Order: sequence, then structure tokens, then C-alpha cells
Amino acid sequence: MSDAVNDPQADPQAAFSGTREVDPRHALDVERLDAWMRANVADYAGPLTIRQFKGGQSNPTYELTTPSGAYVLRRKPPGVLLPSAHAVDREFRVISALHARGYPVARPHALCTDEAVVGSIFYVMDRVQGRVFWDLKLPGLTPDERRAVYHAQTDALADLHGFDPVELDLADYGPPGNYFARQVGRWTKQYRASEIDPIPDMDRLIAFLPDSLPPEAPARVVHGDFRLDNMILAPSAPKVLAVLDWELSTLGDPMADLSYLLIAWAIPATLRNGLAGADLEALGIPSVAETVDRYAARRGSAAPTNLDWLTAYNLFRLAAICQGIAGRVRDGTAASSHAKTMAAQVEPLSAAAWAFAKKAGA
Repeated sequence: MSDAVNDPQADPQAAFSGTREVDPRHALDVERLDAWMRANVADYAGPLTIRQFKGGQSNPTYELTTPSGAYVLRRKPPGVLLPSAHAVDREFRVISALHARGYPVARPHALCTDEAVVGSIFYVMDRVQGRVFWDLKLPGLTPDERRAVYHAQTDALADLHGFDPVELDLADYGPPGNYFARQVGRWTKQYRASEIDPIPDMDRLIAFLPDSLPPEAPARVVHGDFRLDNMILAPSAPKVLAVLDWELSTLGDPMADLSYLLIAWAIPATLRNGLAGADLEALGIPSVAETVDRYAARRGSAAPTNLDWLTAYNLFRLAAICQGIAGRVRDGTAASSHAKTMAAQVEPLSAAAWAFAKKAGA
């Protein structure tokens, strides 16, 4: 997962944009990779230059530059990993299915399951050039430009949920039914596996959420981490060119994705991924109600009525993800220099989640 929370004092565009020298812990064997690329990627020709992207800390991601073009490589990180995490093979499968149907994802080239090539499994896709917005307030844009970017984001999510998984040949991409029960169970296990010190609000949420599950909508492909900094927009237009980071994707209730997108409005605007307290009207950023209405209209579906529960669930999930990062900081396998700051967000996120849980009847 990309950096979900961050240092509020940092310049996010500078901190997360672009590439850097490859972390020595994640170094690749250039000769082996070059040989694999020649054998598996059509029209590839070296020599190969490798740099690592700054943003993201879960699956190390690299820019592969050649004289004729550029690619992106995503791999499982080295070291001991949490069960079911870092499934880059699943990422490759879902973007291959969506690319074939014209959905905006990077063109996938090949998956490598031979760990001997770079030390873990990986896949290679096109390098898409465009804009990634790391600050949800979108500094430097006009109010009309901000509104258009937010509308493009909402439309891309609605379009994703318009696909029938059967038509995508993804009917087996996730277990059938009980999506929220499975997700609460999964993130509880992930949290417990990485737990360092007791956090009472997390314990309360773990008790409340399984006993208050909402009715379930028909399953769709859910991204699992759908937000503005996980997409590339065209250089000079509010058009989504590629949705990134499909690590957490599965089949499930599309309201999980929509409500995850909406938790930005519940996170303080002092963080780059938060909008709570910001003057949305002056910024030109749509409200929660406007976003929900646009999504529902594009999908031709009803708007959710249980946003408090959904928000509590998503903040709990985000806290569990950050706790996993805390565990990886402890174990020395976190891939981002911002991971320690992210790990520190577990308690405030769980407190916010419990506040919404109480509004939902806890």
C-alpha cells in the first residue's frame, strides 16, 4: 500500500514524487533482470537503468529505463511477510483483466514467479507519464480544476464497479459473500500479528465490528486502496490515465471502496490525505454528499445510508494497515523512509474509528 498517512510538516510532492537511488536492501541483479526482460517483454532492448520510486512502502516499486522506453517493476519485499500480504501476482492478474476491457491501468507485460531472478516474485508494466497528486488540497490548481480532478476520481471508481467480475474472468478473484465479515477478520489478524502495545480503541472495534455488519451488495472488483495518490492523471487534463496499487484488490461490496475514498473527509486537513476542517467550497472540492451523489448517479445505484459504520470500518482497517507497517519497522523490512511516521498514526486512527463506531450504535 502507498503511504496512507504521513508527516504533516513535509512537502508531500517533494517527499513522495519521483525516484531515488535503489535502497540497498532492495537492490536488483541488473544482469539477471535484463536477461529476463529480453526473454519475456516484447520489444524490450537494454541497457537497463534502475531507480526506485519514493512513494509507497509496501511493495518496492522501480522505474526501469531503457533507450527506447520506460517500465515499472513491482515486487514482493524481501524478509518475513504477513500472511496474504504483498500479492503482486494478484495485482498482475487484475490489471491484465481490466486493461483488456479498456479500464485505465498501466499496460501489463509479464509476471515472474521465479524468485531467483530478483529475489522475490515481480511483474513489469508500462511506465505511465502524468500527474500524481500527493496533497488532497491540490495546491497550485484553481477551484474549477480541483473539482474536475475530484469528479474524475469519482467517475473512475464508479466505472470500476460497473464491471461484472464474471465478464472480466475474475469470478474466482475473491471468496463469495461475507465480504465485510472476511475483511474485519483479516485486518484483525493482521493487526494482532503486528501488535506491539495494547490499544484499547482497537480492542473495542475488534469486538464491535463483527457484531454490527451491514447488508451486503452484489460483489464487484474492489480496489481496496482507491484514493487520489493511487492514480495518474493526464499532464494537462482531469483525465485518469492509470489507477495504481492493486495489492489489496478482491471481490466484495463496492461500498467498501466508496466509503474508503470518503474517509479523507474525516481525516484532519493538517495531513496531506485529509480534508476535515478545510474550506471545501473555497477550494472547489466537492463535499461528501456531492461525491456520493455523483457516484450513485454514474452507477445508477442508491447512495449508502450507513456511512458511520462504513467510516468506522475503514478507519479501523487503515489503523491495522499502519500497525502492520509498525511491525515491519520493528522487523527492519519497511520500504519507505516515512514508515515510522505512518506507524505512529495507529492510535489516532483507531480513536477516530471508535468515534464513528459510537455514532453507528456502539
